[in-house]
Amino acid sequence: MSKDDLIGLSLWEAYSQKVHDRMNNPRHGGSFTDKDAQAQNSKLVVADFGDASCGDSIQLFWLVDTKTDVIKDARFLSFGCGTAIASADVMAELTIGKTVDEASKITNLDVEKELRDDPDTPAFPGQKMHCSVMAYDVIKRAVAKHKNIDISTLEDQEIVCDCARVTLGMVVDVIRKNDLKTVEDITRYTKAGGYCKSCIREGGHEKKKYYLEDILRDTRKKMADASTPRSDRPVAFLDLPKAKQFKLVEDIFNLYLAPVLAKDKGGLELADINGKDVQIVYQGACHGCASAETGTLKLIESTLREKLDPEIGVSIYRK
Repeated sequence: MSKDDLIGLSLWEAYSQKVHDRMNNPRHGGSFTDKDAQAQNSKLVVADFGDASCGDSIQLFWLVDTKTDVIKDARFLSFGCGTAIASADVMAELTIGKTVDEASKITNLDVEKELRDDPDTPAFPGQKMHCSVMAYDVIKRAVAKHKNIDISTLEDQEIVCDCARVTLGMVVDVIRKNDLKTVEDITRYTKAGGYCKSCIREGGHEKKKYYLEDILRDTRKKMADASTPRSDRPVAFLDLPKAKQFKLVEDIFNLYLAPVLAKDKGGLELADINGKDVQIVYQGACHGCASAETGTLKLIESTLREKLDPEIGVSIYRK
């Protein structure tokens, strides 16, 4: 029985010729061994994402130059559908010749665009976009493994729609600025929810931390609360006594941030609060860490903004 009989011609035609080619003839399938790495004076990096028992997983192999941090070669093993194989093949190819830091900036959108036959036609149906997201996720795991860092530090903002790379902040911002009232409005402005649709509501292809319907409801409520007389509203964070502000911030540190930093033997403490500026002091391994003023600082700031006030800023206290 042919693939057209199995899948249906009309559905199969929704895939680009590049996807057909890559799924049937991948260029970078396979693996590397420690012996391969030694022969090329390289470091072997192996990263996994997904679950082979569920039929969706990718294993990525990099040979990274020990002096330049350039990825000399890349291969993959995929236990998934044809779209996953094609996406993984292009993902591996895109990383070759780049430094690890450069490779960390490759997203599933780059992979999908590379698989298009022409710039204006998607490479595959929207409901298959999650297959290219796996390629993005395995890159992040490889980068984290190579750098020996927590993977959470590589994502400085909370992603709501993995397919379109739309963040929580972007969704909230577009709702507020444009007075959006439906999920369809959000999709029209940001493309979030326009692909596999897992981020719209619970029960989709993948479980999410945030769903568009919930974000829309909560944001609309906050907008309505903001329009009521001040006497009817809860006291804002900035209007609280400083002692109360300290207590709230320290509670967030202890509940959400300290456990993450402790994994790498790091920590932080609150130094001062000046208006919207929360000043911190790093402890342990966080001192001198490459991401202390970038990814880690963004993680702290985004957590405080989510839990306490969207306008809070975080800076490192310097005597």
